[in-house]
Amino acid sequence: MDVFAAALGDLLADPHVGVDALWRQGGAGPPVPVRVVRSSPDRVASAFNTAVIQATDVLTVAVADVLDLASGDTFTVGAETLVVQHAERDAIGVAWRVYCRREP
Repeated sequence: MDVFAAALGDLLADPHVGVDALWRQGGAGPPVPVRVVRSSPDRVASAFNTAVIQATDVLTVAVADVLDLASGDTFTVGAETLVVQHAERDAIGVAWRVYCRREP
């Protein structure tokens, strides 16, 4: 394991940073327990000459924990279900950056 994977593992294991989640492939597969780092940055978009603030959810997940991630997969974090819209690996290939929408 290289130093970057080890550092990610430390962040995910930290109870102040990482949280427990359940990943389901295709949204319906068997639940797989994983640790994620969740951030919820607000995005500002423009509509009809008005600034609109949109809540987003971005997860960081270890590639070693979820090898194949695709649009339509889901993560359950607490009582919320997050649906994967887009996922991309980081430059060194140890983490997914997962852009999600909240399931109503």
